[in-house]
Amino acid sequence: MSISSFLSLFFFSTGVLAADNTPVYDYDVLQYIDPLIGSANGGNVFAGASLPYGMAKAVADTDSQSNQGGFAFDGSNITGFSSLHDSGTGGSPSLGNFPLFPYVKCQNDDVNGCVYPKKERKTGYVSESVQASPGYFGLTMNSGIKVDTTVSHHASLFRFQFPTDNASSPLVLLDLSDLSDTRQDNGTVSVNADTGRMTGHARFLPSFGSGSYVPYFCADFKSPAGIRDTGIFVNSRASSEVKDLKISRSINGYPLPGGAFVRFHSNPDQTVLARVGLSFISSEQACSNAESEIPEFDFESTHSTAVKLWTEKMSPVRVSREGVNSSLLTNFYSGIYRTMVNPQDYTGENPLWNSKEPYFDSFYCLWDSFRSQLPFLTITDPTSVAKMIRSLIDTQRHLGWLPDCRMSLCKGFTQGGSDADIVLADAYIKGLSDNIDWEAGYAAVQKDAEEEPYDWSSEGRGGLVSWKSLNYIPVEDFDYLGFGPMTRSISRTLEYSYNDFVIAQMARSLNKTGDAEKYESRSGNWQNLFREDQTSYLNGNDTGFKGFFQPKYMNGTWGFQDPLACSNIDTSGKACSLTNNGPETFESSIWEYQFFVPHDMATLITLLGGPAQFTRRLDYLHDKGITYIGNEPAFLTVYQYHYAGRPAKSTSRIHTYIPSAFNPTPTGLPGNDDSGAMGSFVAISMMGLFPNPGQNMYLITAPFFESVQVTSPVTGKIATVRVENFDPAYRDVFVQSARLDGVVYNRSWVGHDFFTRGRELVLVLGRNESSWGTRDEDLPPSLSTRGVTLEEERDGRVDLGHGRGHVRGKRHQGYA
Repeated sequence: MSISSFLSLFFFSTGVLAADNTPVYDYDVLQYIDPLIGSANGGNVFAGASLPYGMAKAVADTDSQSNQGGFAFDGSNITGFSSLHDSGTGGSPSLGNFPLFPYVKCQNDDVNGCVYPKKERKTGYVSESVQASPGYFGLTMNSGIKVDTTVSHHASLFRFQFPTDNASSPLVLLDLSDLSDTRQDNGTVSVNADTGRMTGHARFLPSFGSGSYVPYFCADFKSPAGIRDTGIFVNSRASSEVKDLKISRSINGYPLPGGAFVRFHSNPDQTVLARVGLSFISSEQACSNAESEIPEFDFESTHSTAVKLWTEKMSPVRVSREGVNSSLLTNFYSGIYRTMVNPQDYTGENPLWNSKEPYFDSFYCLWDSFRSQLPFLTITDPTSVAKMIRSLIDTQRHLGWLPDCRMSLCKGFTQGGSDADIVLADAYIKGLSDNIDWEAGYAAVQKDAEEEPYDWSSEGRGGLVSWKSLNYIPVEDFDYLGFGPMTRSISRTLEYSYNDFVIAQMARSLNKTGDAEKYESRSGNWQNLFREDQTSYLNGNDTGFKGFFQPKYMNGTWGFQDPLACSNIDTSGKACSLTNNGPETFESSIWEYQFFVPHDMATLITLLGGPAQFTRRLDYLHDKGITYIGNEPAFLTVYQYHYAGRPAKSTSRIHTYIPSAFNPTPTGLPGNDDSGAMGSFVAISMMGLFPNPGQNMYLITAPFFESVQVTSPVTGKIATVRVENFDPAYRDVFVQSARLDGVVYNRSWVGHDFFTRGRELVLVLGRNESSWGTRDEDLPPSLSTRGVTLEEERDGRVDLGHGRGHVRGKRHQGYA
């Protein structure tokens, strides 16, 4: 055997080389995952034990003002340990149902010597004891009880290790409450006197939607000490004589504390294992889930399975560690990890309709996740995204509309447009199939564009009569077909325009030419709210920029909204969310929304005064702190310099925001993670390829690593971004030249086939901005510049090396 053959065989067998001798970085990435990132300061992440997209999510709940994900690492007090959670949400705390709470013993050895109400029993924890990793969470309470948690998909396993005390008789209670104390109607619990098994259910309210939901539980306990007694509690009193409880709300609307307990004999080994099965169907199914997934109460085995599943899900992406600080690796891989905590796979647990299709929940919300989370997963986990798409389509099939936001089996509130349209289009144009009924998917997005639901606060679009007749959403619209917050006329106009564009993309590829032309035309409606003479003032001084979006009445006359209202520097204190008397933009200012024309940046740049003036506006947005990188509308603005021929400035911006605004600490997120939106923004930004969602493109910037490799889970091909002249100090971060598959490449963007075909992009970096990616023909495509089609690329009618931005003489076919 030759030396070269021996080395190839050696490296392949150890995972350092792939079969085609391309380098693969083989190391355990789980060591770089810290679930505690964003668990304080409003990051609101779920920091506990979960499987990828798992339903069971176990963690300690605290009484923090930022406990939306259950545990907040901010010195707040523990109120219990529960098994259902969401991650990174805003609004009210979500889920946290049926918390357990342990006591070393009750005062005077009397069950009434333990404290039952949540607000009274809360206790601190030892800060240094908190540990979290994929599939695991643990800490030590101030009472000395060490608590470890792990999970299967539908069940959690808690291990309570009580201090050794021959006089102690540990008690564990289960409370019929949730994080936000929203229990409705009656809650029930029954406890078996012999086995200690607790079963029951209750009805609760969602945290950002309408309706209610009913979860079921089945809690079993295992201890070498054996069960001493069991019973129920109501408010602050308990009884070992009563085994069943049906409890209602109190007269003032606050749910009365109530639940069950199990108490154990004293024993030298004071370890209690608590297994909690979960279901949205029945307590019987909750028991079955627990028994099938964690049959032996084996903590180590359950944890080991969780680790294996996370290792598999994290396997597609590897980066070079050469010259890279471990904190950046933690930032990067933890961001990837958070993209797979939500949404949650509730397949088989949907009581609302019978279907053989998958069912996913906790899309919280698509207004947040369409921008980078779901496009990122389309690269790294397309199989799961295909299931999510099937779930969205099936939801429309049974409930009438694609959800814009969904949690706890309930309809969430719409924030902008019909954002599921973008999610479906993004998956469609990037070639996802895997049993997706795309004709049904197209019918669903078209319904969003054509039919107004009665309650468009929770689904679809409102104001469609005006949209079709006036070609914009007017302020103080007359909408007699449905109801919703009569606000956000500017942001809805901009977002509906983009929604129609992505529908046109799908229509083109499905050979629905008439539809494509109609929706393409409607995608230009955003221009009808652009007022070219509108100025903007900051602290009484003219900002020097003219031309901004403004609200317009039904009769065509202009209204007014200060372009800086609802910005990060707005000190008025006015609410900019879902209020009936709110502003005409949602969670963001006109100053920021002026850049939200993702499909036709070329026309927008012209309206805003040309590339140089557009670049000055983007600089002003970021340099003056008008934008807030902790909210998703800011994401694309970091990269829109590409469209003005200044891709180096996009690189400069992202290398400023990371790690200054995103760092691997509990306080390391600038805003709530929004089910992994912030995590995906960090991860895909550090890879150097950022999506413009709903379009087949990734904007190229300098990655944070010498090499990034992504193995396609579908084709098995390895896509590589490799840097020449990598600078660990991140001073030399500007692309001087590039090669794609060995050929000179001047475009500032690549298509999705970069990942599916396993292509190689080599970026030569230097200290200063260069001419790379700056010519008109190098720019990312826009609708008005008739962007390159996939068909033209496949047929070889486009010079990829020189990146011609359009094909002269060709009728535009969309650039799906």
